[in-house]
Amino acid sequence: MERASVLIVDDEEQLRKLLARTIGLEGFSVQEASSVRSALKKLEQEEPDAVLCDVRLPDGDGVDLVKAIKAHHPLVEVVLLTAYGTIADGVQAVKNGAFDYITKGDDNARILPLLHQAVEKARSARRAKEAQAKGGAYTFDSFIGTAPPLLAAIALGRKVAATDATVLLLGETGTGKEVMARAIHAASRRAKHPFVAINCSAIGRELLESELFGHVAGAFSGAVRDKRGHFQEADGGTLLLDEMGEMPGDLQAKLLRVLEDGTFHRVGEAKVTKVDVRIIAATNRDLRQEVDAGRFRSDLFYRLAGFQLHLPALRERPGDIALLARHFIGIFAARDRRTIAEVEPAFIEALCRYPWPGNIRELRNVMERSVILLDGETLTAEVLPAELRFGDRPPLPALSLAAMEQAQIAKVLRHTGGNKTEAARLLGIGLTTLYRKIEEYGIG
Repeated sequence: MERASVLIVDDEEQLRKLLARTIGLEGFSVQEASSVRSALKKLEQEEPDAVLCDVRLPDGDGVDLVKAIKAHHPLVEVVLLTAYGTIADGVQAVKNGAFDYITKGDDNARILPLLHQAVEKARSARRAKEAQAKGGAYTFDSFIGTAPPLLAAIALGRKVAATDATVLLLGETGTGKEVMARAIHAASRRAKHPFVAINCSAIGRELLESELFGHVAGAFSGAVRDKRGHFQEADGGTLLLDEMGEMPGDLQAKLLRVLEDGTFHRVGEAKVTKVDVRIIAATNRDLRQEVDAGRFRSDLFYRLAGFQLHLPALRERPGDIALLARHFIGIFAARDRRTIAEVEPAFIEALCRYPWPGNIRELRNVMERSVILLDGETLTAEVLPAELRFGDRPPLPALSLAAMEQAQIAKVLRHTGGNKTEAARLLGIGLTTLYRKIEEYGIG
């Protein structure tokens, strides 16, 4: 994956260099500029994902620079940084399109989290634009495979897409529930309106309510301005509530009201907001069991479960494993400019023996890792993780497992340019484990 890129614009050289080093150590690719003029020139040469910009610059104002950047580079997100924060400047910055506005010293701890959020927003917008340009990137044809359970799910998806019915997508993690949701949206009458997705398990309760329904300034500590929620952002279109089974009980009641009459209150606001949104909910949990256990509202379950669609696990469609593997190999070989002349039968056989608890997502990650570790032009089983190659059998490699592990970690780190977060993802281990292994093996 290409490293996220950030342009730092600040005329204080010492501070700019410090920021560049700090942000660079986080895995970002960093460029620097000391003025409005040099920043705009760098933006023309290479568009970054995000810009971290001082407000006071020798040849202009950062608040005005935001407007210029968004006019010519609308997908670039801008975070303003100043030692002289005022509410008026903050409001104008946001109006001009800034992602956020923070004060030097007081908000230093927020810089890296904000940059990660800004980059993710920029990349999501680019992916959506690319998908729209391709025309039909999110269709039922996006599914690869011929297994009867998959074809049955696609057939149901095509039928429900023509309606406005609420859909409950069921299936294990990594089975393609979001792809199905996007395909349903793309085939519906709402296709020209927004598709918005939120993972209900990835956000704390207080923040989740604000993300879903929005809030008004002063509603809680840190709410310095009004915020539109995902329901408003998806008005006229489709909202995917992923990991629906994780939603707290009080928010379930608020969601039920939206499903019944399309109305809700933003956090801290008495006025009713009305929207026209189609809901697609997804979960890997058994919601009937959650209802019986008292963790999920029965009335909400029956409201969601009017049309259920099950995505099969990869182990339920073993004949599709080789098709999917070759598809992902082609994607990553093209991305990394690798030539793969042959895939050994033992490689495919190892894939087909494995139960794939992480389903398609796990298969995709293993194929990405395999292409990275490839030496030469033939994919062999040697590049696969040990659990795929050996299963329950004890491995008897010529090299020790420690030596093999050290070599693979070093190779993946070279591929990611030293980005340890991305390397840990590709290796399928925690970041803390990766740091421990680097120290243990003395990897530079």
